[in-house]
Amino acid sequence: MADGTLAQAGEFAVIDRLVAGRRQPPFVAVGPGDDAAVVTSGDGRVAVSTDMLVEGRHFRLDWSAPQDVGRKAIAQNAADIEAMGGSATAFVVAFGAPPDTETARAVELADGMWQEASRLGAGIVGGDMVAAPQWVISVTVLGDLGGRPPVLRGGAGAGDVVAVAGDLGRSAAGYALWRNGIDDFEPLRRRHLVPEPPYGQGAIAARAGATAMTDVSDGLLADLGHIAAASAVHIDVALAGLAADVGAVAAAAAVAGVDALQWVLGGGEDHALVATFTAEPPPGWRIIGRVREAGAGRVTVDGGPWAGSTGWQSY
Repeated sequence: MADGTLAQAGEFAVIDRLVAGRRQPPFVAVGPGDDAAVVTSGDGRVAVSTDMLVEGRHFRLDWSAPQDVGRKAIAQNAADIEAMGGSATAFVVAFGAPPDTETARAVELADGMWQEASRLGAGIVGGDMVAAPQWVISVTVLGDLGGRPPVLRGGAGAGDVVAVAGDLGRSAAGYALWRNGIDDFEPLRRRHLVPEPPYGQGAIAARAGATAMTDVSDGLLADLGHIAAASAVHIDVALAGLAADVGAVAAAAAVAGVDALQWVLGGGEDHALVATFTAEPPPGWRIIGRVREAGAGRVTVDGGPWAGSTGWQSY
């Protein structure tokens, strides 16, 4: 059934192929095949988030293999649950594609999704398929908070430290390399296609008393801006704390003719986690700044405004 196109196979035959042989985690009581899935939650609450990827806007199939797109779709949604201090448990996926799409490519997309979900111990429990002018992937993720309160954006207070888990600037560097046809720096090119969120660190931060948290999807400064606005505080980023990130992309930036710091401060899609803590952050986190006085709702860099881009805008 992996041969032919989606139109030749038909919706339900393709769905049967996509779910065949997949092993669901134990908390999935009813998986794909009925009108709805049933997922248990020992916490009694479920964290929910959703995200969309549109071909030509969020990925390119001349750059990415379908498996890469599948992994990216799952990773960016899982990062939202991590940012609440939870762990992703189940995903629901809606997929739109032209009818002449090869069925094998849809299977490869699903393989990538399952590969990434399996890293989390999560399952893909249902979804939908529809004809569309280009590939569109909409993912809804369910997550478990483990009995803890969710870590919101609005809890940062003056005197907190600002810390990051994961890498910054790699995806932006990779995008620039792809866009400019620069074939060197393959690890950075790969990181644009498939992000690597610091899985597990969201729950670690929550247990350590994180006062606010978000994932870096749009850009470090843009996403810290959400925390600053929600918490009504002034956040000051210290460039010294970002030296490792700048160093990791500096050679690529020199070739591309770009300021490496722009990628680190304004580049998104790494899906690192950034959080505030009243005390020293837990292992796996590094301090990159401080929360200053309350009532400001702004972000500065080494005490002053940043003149470059702060991050991605959807419109």
